[in-house]
Amino acid sequence: MLVLFETSAGYAVFKLLDEKKLHEAKNLYLDFESPEKAAKVLKLKHFEKFDDTTTALAAATATVEGKISKPLKKLLKRLVDPELQEQLLVADSTLGKAIKDKFSLECICNNSVQDLMRVIRSQVDSLIEVDEKELAAMRIGLAHSLSRYKLKFSPDKVDTMIVQAISLLDDLDKETNNYIMRCKEWYGWHFPELAKIIQDNVAFCKIVQLIGYRTHAAQLDLSDILPADVETQVKEAAEISMGTEISEEDITNIRHLCAQVIEISDYRAQLFEYLKNRMMAVAPNLTVLVGELVGARLIAHAGSLLNLAKHPSSTVQILGAEKALFRAMKTKHDTPKYGLIYHASLVGQTTAKLKGKVSRMLAAKAALAIRVDALGDDTKATMGIQQRADLERKFANLEQNSNKRISGTGKMQAKFEKYQQKGDKNQFNQDLAANLPKKRQSDFGGGGAGANNKKFKKDLVV
Repeated sequence: MLVLFETSAGYAVFKLLDEKKLHEAKNLYLDFESPEKAAKVLKLKHFEKFDDTTTALAAATATVEGKISKPLKKLLKRLVDPELQEQLLVADSTLGKAIKDKFSLECICNNSVQDLMRVIRSQVDSLIEVDEKELAAMRIGLAHSLSRYKLKFSPDKVDTMIVQAISLLDDLDKETNNYIMRCKEWYGWHFPELAKIIQDNVAFCKIVQLIGYRTHAAQLDLSDILPADVETQVKEAAEISMGTEISEEDITNIRHLCAQVIEISDYRAQLFEYLKNRMMAVAPNLTVLVGELVGARLIAHAGSLLNLAKHPSSTVQILGAEKALFRAMKTKHDTPKYGLIYHASLVGQTTAKLKGKVSRMLAAKAALAIRVDALGDDTKATMGIQQRADLERKFANLEQNSNKRISGTGKMQAKFEKYQQKGDKNQFNQDLAANLPKKRQSDFGGGGAGANNKKFKKDLVV
């Protein structure tokens, strides 16, 4: 029975001297407490050393992918004799399957084999007879090369940049809102009417920077920042403002704060443009379907584009609404119909009645687009454009036929018209009703045929 052991310096093939030891895996570590004891269990049959780090990297990469590398193929051809029908113990089941298909050699990979590999690793320096310093250097070199190899991909396809960019964009929005709120409250003591007239935050900060004291507003030209009608309102409000007087130091600090808001807003616009370009490079089909911001938030929520591609469309639909989902499941209420995908333009432009159905249809197409972006080689958004046009056509039909039955869940409201009698037949005739025979008095407890009945009289007495 042979044992294939991979190291950073090369491939080692051992001969297992006592096969019974494999069945006693729990006490196997006792036989590997020292190099002398380990030599009684295993015997090195051949050691195939790697020529350089490049060869070691190619072999390690092939092992990770479950493929047979060239050094391993040469080693197995030299040592393994198909006629002897020997068994080969391997650490990776995928690699063992590939060896079995290639060389028709029975490979074993189970828990006992994993225990054996573990104890071999503890005494590998003495078993393969390689210098310890050289082996340590090979380990470090292979680790660095393998790390560099895993990072060797196109920089345009790095979705980590999207995750960081959308997180920074959200942080900038929060900080900008806090700064502008503080600025309006601070300057509102001096000119409270300005915040009501100018709604745009950047324009507000620019005006505050320009005029300073409200008394300077009448002499300044604000046409570069504001329209003519708004400029007139600002100047009129400055003359009759109810604000208090502030010092020059206060104005200086307020202007510094406004400068920070303007700088952050400019950087946010630059960051958003960068995010748009990166999203079109990494996930063009998803970007066309749901937009740059929603697509970036979906990728950030999943961790990466590849992780997002593993999610089914039902998960993509409610991604971001996990708390509402688990709360609904716990309280046995209706589960949410949408999460982050609710902010997509296609969902936002539909009526509230159809948002759930539109979200489900959009999530189904988005799941396909994500897989094409993550696993496909095409960098164009051809599929996304076609799917978006198809969805827009379907959504238009849904809007037009919202009152008709489209699927098994739709119900058309029944309409009832007022009944009207047609013709003169079967009309009520008052003259005929007056000539109808009267009912017998006995039916109402009076005289007649039933009045002489003893039981009837008894009932009347009671």
